[in-house]
Amino acid sequence: MSSLLTDGDLAHEANVVWIEDPENLDYVRQALDKTPRRRNKPRYERDGRMIGYVELDGTAAADPDSGLYRRRVFFLLPHDRDSAPEGVYRQGAPGEAVDPRTIRPNRVGEKTPRSQRGIASAITPASS
Repeated sequence: MSSLLTDGDLAHEANVVWIEDPENLDYVRQALDKTPRRRNKPRYERDGRMIGYVELDGTAAADPDSGLYRRRVFFLLPHDRDSAPEGVYRQGAPGEAVDPRTIRPNRVGEKTPRSQRGIASAITPASS
């Protein structure tokens, strides 16, 4: 599914569930996955690890053709900044990366200086 989400894609989100505490993460990747249930931890079939996911409300309808629900999943890949701080995303971030502190049900996460350039960019030097 596309990583370019709109708030309309997230209309039936009820709750964000974090598997890992996102507080020390500069960013997480977000994507819509098709799952057989509205709630509970979805199956994860990517490299890396799932950081969190969204549970849907009781009014969310499954796709009439597949019977699956579209749910947002938050994840990191092995080459992301948290695991490889000097790697490819030492500066910059993948297109689907958002600051986990901005993630709320029914709202697309936001790109922030921290998510796009790393923790060092979020710390401003003290004035003399």
